[in-house]
Amino acid sequence: MKTLSVCPGTLQEGYSTYSPKALRQVFNGKKVPHHLKYIVSDAKKEQRTLLTENRTRISISGVQEKFSMRLQKRELLLTDKMGEYILKPIPTDLDFVHDVPANEHLTMQVASQVFKLNVAQNAMIFFADDEPAYITKRFDVLPDGSRCLKEDFASLLQKTTEQGNKNFKYESSYFQMAQAIDKYLASSIIVKEDLFKLSLFNYLFSNGDAHLKNFSVIDYAQDGLYQLAPAYDLLCTRLHINDGDFALEDRLYEDDYKHPSFSHYGFHAYDDFYDFGILLGIVPKRVEKFMQNFLSHESEVEKLVARSFLSAELKPVYLQHYYDKLNRLKKSLVGKSL
Repeated sequence: MKTLSVCPGTLQEGYSTYSPKALRQVFNGKKVPHHLKYIVSDAKKEQRTLLTENRTRISISGVQEKFSMRLQKRELLLTDKMGEYILKPIPTDLDFVHDVPANEHLTMQVASQVFKLNVAQNAMIFFADDEPAYITKRFDVLPDGSRCLKEDFASLLQKTTEQGNKNFKYESSYFQMAQAIDKYLASSIIVKEDLFKLSLFNYLFSNGDAHLKNFSVIDYAQDGLYQLAPAYDLLCTRLHINDGDFALEDRLYEDDYKHPSFSHYGFHAYDDFYDFGILLGIVPKRVEKFMQNFLSHESEVEKLVARSFLSAELKPVYLQHYYDKLNRLKKSLVGKSL
């Protein structure tokens, strides 16, 4: 059995299993062990390999098998109905595949702990043979076990696989998502602020697979008042594939518009994101506040990376991608105070 020195949920030091905080957040306070009773069989691994065939675009989510699980007393069990958790083992057909679960767990923890984003509760977990996996608690399950209403942005924007279009979930922009928020959601400015912060985070941490199906709205009270669902599927995809800055056709804006800052630098920088926030209707002081938040906290990010389950080889690479994007975001043509 794998010996730990940090909590595989919160990455707090001094724990050989889940900390009390992680148990509360992820497992309803039950003392769940960090090892499953299952072993990933060769047959399952072969099945995961088959999932990578016949796709037209490289995608992290497209090559990753997911298992549905439920919590019975203190044990996580595979289930084919009424699942409470999603288990994501190591995928195939990617560079450094063994690090994918740790990558997603680290990035989700950075989003939550450092930048205070609302994310799905999650943890690292290990199969009986110590193979790592990522587990996340379903946020659409109500306390009585029923499901609340949830809809992703592909559905909101009426993007489908009709006419055989397999890349429908990538054919949009953050601005078009904001337009859907204005059209369908009450308190839209709050939701657009959350979307703006997610766009910054995904850029800063090189999440190039943040497509339409990786954003959802949810109705917890079942009263028709939707809000942005907790963030999920956040990871630094650049560690595993050579993708773009944004999954959404590498665009913040609608059509083929390029911000003067982008035309000057050749990449998205401070002015690009600042004006995008203003375009969404966010007041300037709040745009500045959000951006300053993402332009700080370097030491906190470094500490979480150091305590993460990423391999020693990839920890400095993860940080290098982060610092590359951070340096981009600090550039401003109009002399913003950074």
